[in-house]
Amino acid sequence: MREWIKSPLAILAQGAEGGIVVDHGVIVELVPSGGHPSAPVDATFDASRHVVLPGLVNTHHHMFQTMTRAHPQAINKELFPWLQALFPIWSRHVNPHNFRLATRLALTELLMSGCTCVSDHQYFFPPGLESAMDIQAEEAAALGMRMTLTRGSLNLTVDDGGNAPSGGVQDVDAILADCERVIGLYHDRSPGAMTQVALAPCAPFNVTKRLMVESAALAQKHDCRLHTHLAETRDEVDYCQSKFQCRPVDYLEEVGWMNDRVWLAHGIHFNDDEVKRLGRARVGVCHCPTSNMVLASGQCRTRELEAAGSPVGLGVDGSASNDNSNLMEGVRHAMMINRLTYDATVTHFDALRWATEGSAKCLGRDDIGAIALGKQADLAFFTLDELRFSGAGDPLAALVLCGAHSADRVMVKGAWRVVDALPVGVDLARLRREHGEAAKAFLEIL
Repeated sequence: MREWIKSPLAILAQGAEGGIVVDHGVIVELVPSGGHPSAPVDATFDASRHVVLPGLVNTHHHMFQTMTRAHPQAINKELFPWLQALFPIWSRHVNPHNFRLATRLALTELLMSGCTCVSDHQYFFPPGLESAMDIQAEEAAALGMRMTLTRGSLNLTVDDGGNAPSGGVQDVDAILADCERVIGLYHDRSPGAMTQVALAPCAPFNVTKRLMVESAALAQKHDCRLHTHLAETRDEVDYCQSKFQCRPVDYLEEVGWMNDRVWLAHGIHFNDDEVKRLGRARVGVCHCPTSNMVLASGQCRTRELEAAGSPVGLGVDGSASNDNSNLMEGVRHAMMINRLTYDATVTHFDALRWATEGSAKCLGRDDIGAIALGKQADLAFFTLDELRFSGAGDPLAALVLCGAHSADRVMVKGAWRVVDALPVGVDLARLRREHGEAAKAFLEIL
């Protein structure tokens, strides 16, 4: 079906002021101001109230953590103490039922914020949760969202010199076997794919070198992406220097991860030489501004990384270190913290680029992340009807500066997935009730 998205109030695309034409999930025409489609259309949507963005792309998250938002044992802590407080709670209580609800809630939040493609760093596999990737694939499909199923892993417990509890780790061979299984089921390399797979050992401080090396080999064999946390805190840098006698980026190179298949979460504590090396290798970095501020971790060197050649994307992270799953809010936070770090020449266009084109590059996708001919029709539509936008003169700037957080409509692959600010087919009251009930178990004091 050919549909004309007609005369948007504003659109993040050059030469499309008159709208765009979507056919079979793909953008097939950019309509200039005052123009009309070059061929008949089957439907027209009047977008004159809407500011239209490419669908936002989230490149780092931990959806199971929605069960422990603002947890009394974890608030006001930095990363390592925060993990020490929450790991035992997660080990005791995460199960397939609450994991499914956590995934559904996080995906729904993301979708409602204008996000159309997600990546969740699911590294936690306590006994009984072996089907985590299958659950996430099912939930994303039910909502009609694109997802990179990021098969994470842990295999170093506290007793082994890591920081994970024994109930949350898996054997290396079991991990690698399941990675192959998940790739075989879900890794679609074709343009417009709805599901893809990335391999993601959690972090240098809780996985073995063997797991890092063999994950890289497996990713090369199956042509999929690699993801891990790196240089999020100074504690991690100190750990690498103590454990491996080198800094995190040196370790990354040692285990065969210094290439354009890789994107890293956080990437805060890099020195100038490391930034240049990462850029030369085209290693992507996911900036997680909200989580970094909550945990007092520091600030990603976005400007230097981009200048060096690294794609920079955006992630909500969390949701127990954010504590929500709203990527549009993350866009605003990214602009503000980067202005504080650099200067006022960091613009709303920079923050929006990180959440769209930059994130798409981190995931290795060139079919999403922009409104352009041949790209997938993944679009986020925002109105400026709320009081927060009254008086705003520049619609695109207003979304970021005035704090947009809820999309009025969202389209994925040409299909409407949010209509009148509500996700299609989702009972929000029931989801809130069921998720809230499941989360009560996580408040048990251990």
